[in-house]
Amino acid sequence: MAASSNAEQTQLQDMAEEDPGMEEREMESDDEEEEVEGMGEENSDDDEDDSSEDEKENEAEIQRLEEQLSINAFDYNCHVDLIKLLKQEGELFRLRKARQKMSELFPLTEEIWLDWLKDEIRLTEEEPNREKVYELFERAVEDYICPDIWLEYAQYSIGGMGSPGGIDRVRSVFERAVTAVGLHMTKGQTVWEAYREFENAILSTVQPPPGRIPSREEQELLNTQLERIHTLFRRQLAVPLMDMEGTYAEYEEWAEHGVPETVVQQYKKAFQQMENRKSLEETLLAAEPPKLAEYQAYIDFELKDGDPARIQITFERALGENCLVPDMWAKYTTYLDRQLKIKDLVLSTHERAVRNCPWTMGLWKSYLLALERHGADHQTVSDVFEKALNAGFIQATDYVEIWQAYLDYLRRRVDFSKESSKELEELRGSFSRSLDYMKQDVEERFGQSGDPSCLIMQIWARIEAVHCKNMQKARELWDIIMTKGNAKYANMWLEYYNLERFCGDPTHCRKALHRAVQCTSDYPEHVCEVLLTFERVEGTLEDWDTAVQKTETRLNRINEQRVKAAEKEANHARQEEERAEQRRRAKADKKAQKKFQKGTRAGEKRKAEQDYQDEWNEDAEQAPKRQKGNVDHTTEEYMETETGLFGRNAPPGYKPGPSGAKNPPEAATATAQRQNDDKLELRNDNSSVFISNLVYTLEEPEEKLRTLFDSCGPIKQIRPVFSNKGSFKGYCYVQFESPVSVTEALKLDRREVEGRPMFVSPCVDKNKNPDFKVFKYNTSMEKHKIFVSGLPFSCTKEQLEELCKNHGTIREVRLVTYRSGKPKGLAYVEFADETQASQAVLKLDGMEVDGNKISVAISNPPRRNMPDKPGSSRPAAEMMPRQVYGARGRGRTQLSMLPRSLHRQSAAVSKVENGTAAEQMKATAAGEQKSLSNSDFARMLLSK
Repeated sequence: MAASSNAEQTQLQDMAEEDPGMEEREMESDDEEEEVEGMGEENSDDDEDDSSEDEKENEAEIQRLEEQLSINAFDYNCHVDLIKLLKQEGELFRLRKARQKMSELFPLTEEIWLDWLKDEIRLTEEEPNREKVYELFERAVEDYICPDIWLEYAQYSIGGMGSPGGIDRVRSVFERAVTAVGLHMTKGQTVWEAYREFENAILSTVQPPPGRIPSREEQELLNTQLERIHTLFRRQLAVPLMDMEGTYAEYEEWAEHGVPETVVQQYKKAFQQMENRKSLEETLLAAEPPKLAEYQAYIDFELKDGDPARIQITFERALGENCLVPDMWAKYTTYLDRQLKIKDLVLSTHERAVRNCPWTMGLWKSYLLALERHGADHQTVSDVFEKALNAGFIQATDYVEIWQAYLDYLRRRVDFSKESSKELEELRGSFSRSLDYMKQDVEERFGQSGDPSCLIMQIWARIEAVHCKNMQKARELWDIIMTKGNAKYANMWLEYYNLERFCGDPTHCRKALHRAVQCTSDYPEHVCEVLLTFERVEGTLEDWDTAVQKTETRLNRINEQRVKAAEKEANHARQEEERAEQRRRAKADKKAQKKFQKGTRAGEKRKAEQDYQDEWNEDAEQAPKRQKGNVDHTTEEYMETETGLFGRNAPPGYKPGPSGAKNPPEAATATAQRQNDDKLELRNDNSSVFISNLVYTLEEPEEKLRTLFDSCGPIKQIRPVFSNKGSFKGYCYVQFESPVSVTEALKLDRREVEGRPMFVSPCVDKNKNPDFKVFKYNTSMEKHKIFVSGLPFSCTKEQLEELCKNHGTIREVRLVTYRSGKPKGLAYVEFADETQASQAVLKLDGMEVDGNKISVAISNPPRRNMPDKPGSSRPAAEMMPRQVYGARGRGRTQLSMLPRSLHRQSAAVSKVENGTAAEQMKATAAGEQKSLSNSDFARMLLSK
């Protein structure tokens, strides 16, 4: 291997020395192109400087990749990147070396092989160097069965047909190609056609010129060549291939005496086979990678049909696209092991399997068995086993199994009829090495040996006892096994007892059972029963008495321990139950206390509200006498709605403080009031919209909203809503001159204003329309619209539109956000029709966008909770009118402590919805009054 590599390096250096002329020609052609393009010397100098900088950067990257590979040679992506950079830089010697190193560790893909082969073909124009390319082709066709590589191999061999034996070599390559890939239903036809074209070219050279009668030798040569072409046609027509009708028509035209009946029958049979598999091929063509399910269905079909050649080519096609799927390799190798049993094919397939999936222990284990099954030499098996140990399995138990497989192989090599042999010593050495390997390497990597039951040691002890008759060594091994924490398990003692019973003597059997009775903790009754049974068969009376005494003592101790453990567990459960009960009681007490406090506060509040209502009713009758200033009811309603100063109408007699008040909230209130005094015009809901979800820190909201809505039409007034402290509450009303402007304003819904989506909705009085809901999107299935979830939060509307536009005409893209404007990772995309939406679902579902795997489905929003309508079926209890309580709340009696003469009917309270004054509603039941808050009481007292 070292010699061949040195020779190859020497040849590479020679080629590199021959290449400068070609490189100079390429540089001259580049310079000519630059001159034709009219580039000056200065520009070329700048380009040279830029190229030199790029070369330095690429060289630094190449060195970094080489250093990384020196640390971890199994970094596949690093190999690929290094090859790309070296090819870009034109480093021929280093490129070939990098490819060679990667091919020793991994099977190369079809693309990498074709690039490598084309580079080598371009560089090796001389005849002596063609053998190196032939060797490279041989390595390429071993990795995967690839029609394109075979076709390239055949075409390259045609270039050397002028050399001695060249034509025979070309035919040999073509024969191997049609054997390997001629059954490929979609790509096999190209290989057959290339083979026929080659033979037709040979035919043209042996045909005599027109008008000259060929000699006997020439006629025989001509007939032989014609028969070759006839044979190729017949062989191809017997194989089920796509578009085989064209081949049949070509043969009919080419054959002078017509197509023989046998060929017609073979063609019809192959055509029927092709029709049976056509649907499977179409399914493969339409499926997305990795196509595992489709290939598995194809393989199952071929296994049922039973043609070994077709089963093999189907497996090879599946593995060409799924070379890193261990299960597929395992199924293929199992089929070859059990059905074909061809040595070269089986072993080469096993080797390819472990090269593609070296981390899979099962493939290495099957490889070792296949090597032994086909009589491979011991050194080969040992080398494969050493490679398996260095493959890097993913769990500790894998190393136990691969060691067991290798030790089984070594055991089968030993002739135990001899007292001592080289094979036996190697077996014992391997057992010792396996124990050291599990203790050092495996435990250091995984933190455990992977063999807690000491299976390897048990097998060694059994071999020593059964085959080598060395019970002393077996007992020593079992002593080690028991000291590794296995003495408490009954099955381990019974395994040792059975070994002593089979290969040892009664004395050691009795000792093993006595130790088992003392140490076993999982099934002591069973061990005691085995001891007593043994003494019944083998022991004396003294042995029986000793066994009975020992088992009774042990079982009594075990029962005491179990009783203590049960009591401890019961106490623990009781304590847990008591703690849970204490928690439940504390929770119930806390809940009752909160309920009592809430009821007390509610009762006091209802009592205070009732007293205040009575006083207010009296004040309402005397209001014209007590009120000072010029404050009417309209003003009070306006103050409540627009400035948010009160939860309800202002108490009678209230008047705002002076403009120069020192208290900031009062000053803000007075400012808002003065601003609203200029807007006492009658409002119109039909020409107004309600704006919400605005940021609270919005400065000068009226001016900003006027600028935003100015394009919708003439604005009559904008009414922002402020708190009693003068801060903006995030919503307002915009009234236009004409109702036509409302439609344009609603189009600005969800427009972003300072980072938050602005909600624009119609201005509707919910007292008149209590069922009014603003939801402009469809709540049923929309087959022309798709729902996308799992999007990255950084995804924009433009990015999503760019992603979807390849699948149809996009009408609208809507990103779903929170009220704060932050994205939810959801979106709706509307297409022109249902077909485009369905196609987008098939293509986009499961795609990765910026590292996020998105889900795409047809839009089918969940049903929204709609209010019950009068005709809906609801339980009778829900249809009952709400119970109306008196002034004393939910007390047992509604007797009022207020004299009847002081009772007054409560005045109707006006309500405002979306900034409009609703009609004053009458009370629906006697005694129903509108309660006020504590702040209302305070303002009423201050107004007096």
